[in-house]
Amino acid sequence: MGHGLCHRTIHRHQQHLKWSKANAPVLTINSGETLTFDALDGSNGQITKSSSVDALDTFDVNLADPAYGPVYINDAAPGDVLKVEILSLELADWGWTAIMPDFGFLADEFPDPVLKIWDIDPSLPYVKFKDGIHIRKRPFLGIMGVAPGEEGEFSTIPPLETGGNLDCRYLTVGSTLYLPVRTPGALFSCGDGHTAQGDGEICGTAIETTLTATLRFTVCKNQPWVTAPQYQTPPLRELLSQEDVDEDKGEYAAMGIDSDLREASRKAARNLIEWLVSTKDLTRDEAYMLASVAGNLKMVEVVDMPNYAVAMSIPLNLFV
Repeated sequence: MGHGLCHRTIHRHQQHLKWSKANAPVLTINSGETLTFDALDGSNGQITKSSSVDALDTFDVNLADPAYGPVYINDAAPGDVLKVEILSLELADWGWTAIMPDFGFLADEFPDPVLKIWDIDPSLPYVKFKDGIHIRKRPFLGIMGVAPGEEGEFSTIPPLETGGNLDCRYLTVGSTLYLPVRTPGALFSCGDGHTAQGDGEICGTAIETTLTATLRFTVCKNQPWVTAPQYQTPPLRELLSQEDVDEDKGEYAAMGIDSDLREASRKAARNLIEWLVSTKDLTRDEAYMLASVAGNLKMVEVVDMPNYAVAMSIPLNLFV
């Protein structure tokens, strides 16, 4: 095949649960080549389309967030940068969101397990949360990363400076991710498909789904400014249809003010949840999950010490 036209696939069994530069590559490619990854969801198949909330009782977090790979890219050396272009992302026909005990941004306030199974209709641009609430599909891979330079094994759950479980909703089709290479061949892996997510992913899960991703890899030399993940997104006009633009109704946001940035963020999340419960006829569990998959945490002010102002917003066009 010609340069850049390679269409090989990384399969579901080719996964690992720890980042390590000692992981043996499952494939070697050249810079400029394209690969497809067939990746199970972040539960690693522990939750299925027919699961009930009981599945959370036996959920083994040690099996969660598998990464698919690693892939060795020829000519990638420590100090280089791996450019990853996201060419296509194909969703499964279902997904899940959960509130898991002892996990999530407000875990102390939501002790009871909840599991929501979503129907993902490929013919629709949105998924239905419940009657009157539609969430636009914006698929992305939660995990994209390269092996750390340090010896040893690292969990795939927290993000690292070499990438990993970034859960960054901007890494959708048309976006490009730049990762600092720390070990020969870079050893790239990815996984943790999402149908949609808000900034913050506050309940701990997005709309988790199995995803088939096609990515292009290019080794970049002499980009010393990339010491942690950086990314570029396409213009919104390339991502949004005219229908999306026409349907924009602005957003509603609740603020949290505190001298601790995490507490300010928790207050903002809590205040948005209370607004959703009070005005949109949702239970607190529903509001927490909706804020996780569609709400956005942002720092609106960080200089007027000692207090930080954080807002959590939600697009009003969800409410149809």
